[in-house]
Amino acid sequence: MISIIKHRKIWFTLSSVAIIVSIVAFAVIGLKLGIDFTGGSLLEVSFPDQRPTNQQVIDALSALEIGTISAQPVDENGMVLRFENIDETKHQEILKKLNEKFIQPSAGSDATSTNIVEKRFDSIGPTIGQELKKKTVWALILVNFAIITYIWWAFRKVSKPVASWKYGIIAAIALVHDIIITVGAFAILGKEYGFEANAPFIAALLTILGYSVNDTIVIFDRIRENLIRHIGEDFEKVIDNSINEVIIRSINISFTVLLTLFSILLFGGPTIRDFVMALIVGVAVGTYSSIFLASPLLVIWEKLSAKK
Repeated sequence: MISIIKHRKIWFTLSSVAIIVSIVAFAVIGLKLGIDFTGGSLLEVSFPDQRPTNQQVIDALSALEIGTISAQPVDENGMVLRFENIDETKHQEILKKLNEKFIQPSAGSDATSTNIVEKRFDSIGPTIGQELKKKTVWALILVNFAIITYIWWAFRKVSKPVASWKYGIIAAIALVHDIIITVGAFAILGKEYGFEANAPFIAALLTILGYSVNDTIVIFDRIRENLIRHIGEDFEKVIDNSINEVIIRSINISFTVLLTLFSILLFGGPTIRDFVMALIVGVAVGTYSSIFLASPLLVIWEKLSAKK
């Protein structure tokens, strides 16, 4: 049997280091915000032949006066372009310029070869981006509050030695732990690999909250059952036994989920890349916090209450 509670100082140290690194990364590097938050336009195109360099595309579009242009290659022949918010007229001018510059006429004919393929075009104003930031913060706060309330109600019949509302608070602490580390990891991934914090990223954070609290509740529910069955036994021992009864199940489920997510990341294309990567980080961290953080916090809280 693995003694999770006995080695709780190790788990707390690992979590503390991860949180500190994440906060520093967020403060120093910051998230690479997508146009959902900053406002602007995003155009993804695919070149029929050899893809030009980023600088060649930027130089070709600079005469259109669309502000700062960011170019990022994707797949073999694709490219994602980001620039200030534009209207449909400017949108068509960009496509025309790209075709004129990078599509060569077919041999023996005035017609050009296959045109550049537009895969997607998104345009969001700065006002919408600011509104989305506010709604994101409120959504995360309300979800955490709802989770605390639900767990308090679900565990209301288990009031000793830990009050039912404390289960909800500890679950919320674990969720905040998961979100902080996921955001910090994305700050680093954004700088090194171009991952963006956008609307799919926010959807991933909310999904992580649901997945992580589900794993935590499974463990807490087993603890609740064992506390009723083993009244009077050592609290720390009951917690340890409860974790060991479900730890293999939790790890196996998370492992199969991660296998699926990695497959989607590799073959799903750039459109859902940010969403899937956030889920990968969040599921891994959420599984860790459910097993190695939430239950040891119950023990610490009980010991502190007993001393008082």
